[in-house]
Amino acid sequence: MSAAHTPLYLVDASLYVFRAWHSMPDEFQDAEGWPTNAVHGFARFLVELIERERPRHIAIAFDEALDSCFRNALYPAYKANRDPAPEQLKRQFAHCKSLCRALGLAVLAHTEYEADDLIGSALHAMRGHGYRGVIVSADKDLSQLLEEADQQWDYARGLRWNAAGVPERHGVQARQIADYLALTGDAVDNIPGVPGIGAKTAAALLGHFGSLDALLARVEEVPYLRLRGAASAAAKLREHRELALLYRRLTTIALDAPLGPGASPFARGAGLAPELSALCESLRFGPMTRRRLHEAAGLDFATSQLPS
Repeated sequence: MSAAHTPLYLVDASLYVFRAWHSMPDEFQDAEGWPTNAVHGFARFLVELIERERPRHIAIAFDEALDSCFRNALYPAYKANRDPAPEQLKRQFAHCKSLCRALGLAVLAHTEYEADDLIGSALHAMRGHGYRGVIVSADKDLSQLLEEADQQWDYARGLRWNAAGVPERHGVQARQIADYLALTGDAVDNIPGVPGIGAKTAAALLGHFGSLDALLARVEEVPYLRLRGAASAAAKLREHRELALLYRRLTTIALDAPLGPGASPFARGAGLAPELSALCESLRFGPMTRRRLHEAAGLDFATSQLPS
């Protein structure tokens, strides 16, 4: 398979760690008595993904920029509606990162950039070498990254779509997602949007003008559109022009985040047998999970059980 057709799997780890944290029973504990339900669920997800897809190039992106992201400097209220992660969950995130490294998978994390930015930057860097992206996440924000050959995969629901499928899901083109969210706001990230501009209005405006920049440049045309509340929308856009542009900076995924030395081309490395065995022991994984993890890492499970 040539590089032009080689998929680069980019996994939005936090989504699957949080999902496991909320859905897995809290009966799992590590050797020190801390809960491990999230890392158990995340490990199962990772093993299934590797067994199913056998990815040759893959990176796992984690969120470390909880309150130190560059967006917080632009807009201090960014994500201020979220409660801080409890210590029990923070410990499990650290275990999940260690597990990825022990499996030979590239880990992306940065204190100033979110997982979305790291995914976008990795994809942007690798497109120049002919790779296409398979973004493993249900996050609507990530759809803005999709180009013709790329794919987004909501793993839990078994749904995949490309750039052509974005309008059906979100009402706008992939390239318009950031503009759309700037107009409508994004409650998840505590971005209010332009007052009075709802989803239908935003989609209609972007459908007509193509982009937020064109919309703001030609705002005097808005009252003449066949659009309910067109005059009011024009007034709101004039009044909140600078806020709309600020929100667009928040909703746009960065493509220039630092990825660390030797990150490309995110080829799967050899599994680290001592590290993986130690993690399985400290996290008290069962024998079936241990076997699957070792096999996913390309390691011989029987050999790893022999006394050193």
